[in-house]
Amino acid sequence: MSHDLPDYRTILLERRGRLLVMTLNRPEALNAVNLDLHDELPEALAFAGRDNGSDVVLLTGAGRAFSAGGDIAHMEHNAANPHLFDHEARQAKRIVSALLDIEKPVVCRMNGHAVGLGASIALLCDIIFAAEGAKIGDPHVGIGLVAGDGGAVIWAQRIGLAKAKEYLLTGELLSAARAVEIGLINHCLPADQLDGAVDAFCAKLLAGAPNAIRWTKILTNMELKRIAGAVMETGIAYESLSVRTADHREGIAALKEKRTAKFTGR
Repeated sequence: MSHDLPDYRTILLERRGRLLVMTLNRPEALNAVNLDLHDELPEALAFAGRDNGSDVVLLTGAGRAFSAGGDIAHMEHNAANPHLFDHEARQAKRIVSALLDIEKPVVCRMNGHAVGLGASIALLCDIIFAAEGAKIGDPHVGIGLVAGDGGAVIWAQRIGLAKAKEYLLTGELLSAARAVEIGLINHCLPADQLDGAVDAFCAKLLAGAPNAIRWTKILTNMELKRIAGAVMETGIAYESLSVRTADHREGIAALKEKRTAKFTGR
């Protein structure tokens, strides 16, 4: 661990030459975004953006998952105390902004499932390499929530409205192979080939002209930032509204009891 890197409870930072590796580090909870990670990720991303020691950022997860959505106990606690959720929703907006603001290329090594906000984090990276068997999806609606923390911004930009609506309105999870087929992510590889492919791609970027690459990324992100600026505030407001519904409480209860939810529109 380099002495010039900040320390976080839920994120590991590591230097490999001019590559800054950022690892979501709650493997026991499948790197689900809890309060600590909500608070630390915008800070760590802001650091990555201004760090003079790196030209490329690699984002990945420790253990079996990339970031597999919310922890049930944590969601239950938030549903009972919606003001806590409101804080996290605002932090989610900061995570989206921070990812869109980094001028260096950000490569995602999607080592396992990326679900909910975890999917948004992966999809807001520039290039995504996934391990075979990994799944990606934004199942907010499955627990009676609005996909307000980034899904409504990024999915349509990657795969068009027709498919984005199909996946966001059903909350369906896609295999990494299917995600590549529809253009949602870039590459899907057997787990034992993932590192080789990611390393080779990062090396290609690191050998390139840093300013030309950064400025091209800035240009391609301008439209995304415009959309995020138009959508995120409203998305967070609607998601905060949905966290207060009976349907959301039912969604969590069903998840906990491993049964199908019976939604009533209340």
